[in-house]
Amino acid sequence: MHQPYQIRDLGSPKAVEWSDRRSTINGSDFVVAPPPPAPHRTPAVVSLIGHTALVPLTRITDGFPDGVKLAVKLEGLNPGGSVKDRAALFIVREALHNGSLDPGRTLVDATSGNTGIAYAMLGAALGFPVHLALPADVSPERVQILLAYGAQLTLTDPALGTDGARQVIRELVASGPEKVFYADQYNNPANPLAHYATTGPEIWCGTDGTITHFVAGLGTAGTMMGTGRYLKERNPGVQLVGVQPESPQHGISGLKHLVTANAPRIYDPGLLDQIAEVSTREAEAMASRLARHEGLFVGISAGAAVVAALRVGRGLDEGLVVALLPDGGFKYSSAPFWAE
Repeated sequence: MHQPYQIRDLGSPKAVEWSDRRSTINGSDFVVAPPPPAPHRTPAVVSLIGHTALVPLTRITDGFPDGVKLAVKLEGLNPGGSVKDRAALFIVREALHNGSLDPGRTLVDATSGNTGIAYAMLGAALGFPVHLALPADVSPERVQILLAYGAQLTLTDPALGTDGARQVIRELVASGPEKVFYADQYNNPANPLAHYATTGPEIWCGTDGTITHFVAGLGTAGTMMGTGRYLKERNPGVQLVGVQPESPQHGISGLKHLVTANAPRIYDPGLLDQIAEVSTREAEAMASRLARHEGLFVGISAGAAVVAALRVGRGLDEGLVVALLPDGGFKYSSAPFWAE
């Protein structure tokens, strides 16, 4: 079958081989086939995804024991501006390989913004249309970026969050399944597999295997499930700390209060060692503090991850805590808390 959109292997760390690689996600055996050979050059933007910087924090860790270090993975350095570039690429690549995203089909999904931006970026680079549903209260910067990439948008009831956006997409798919590819980031095994194949090996290699704690937010949970599973396989003693908002009503875009939300099927709570709850105010204050004291302009969910990581670090005598910061602060620049 002819497929005009092709993505070559990224040259990811060799921990995951593309030939007959299998991953079990919540009991479902998922086979990652090698990407088909590309008859033409892969768009440059694809090669920029991943291999982001891992840097130590120095000024906000005052009071840490001498034997404890905190480092952060700066996922805002991906070309689409977030960690979601990784999952979107793996979802699209698998769909192109198995024929789910045939020419003439539109990629559709629900998003809080970042994954949608990644889809739209890849759609623009590879030539497939993208239709997204997202809550109407997402930051205006995210909407403008999506429109810039040419995505079609449906804004949904903000009171229902991304669960409401998911329902709108399911109705769209039901009305014409032959016309669309439902990427379904919340349930697609390619989401955590992206992090098992790339993020986990990058962190393991970047710390020379000395990481003791990994901290990441829980939204689709793909980042934690894939990265955490890889790190646990390398060293079962690595502690996994998932971060969620302290209540269902919150302003930490991209994260879910999984106790009350519709939990994604890719989420396995048994993998985690701890869940840390963070308030919106704490997350915003930390994002501002990171900008002013570390020179890192990051998003609100990144602030939440650092709040949780600092709690973890202060309870240790020694260790290396790594927090994943999902995106940069540019998509939230209109928020008033930066000026406070």
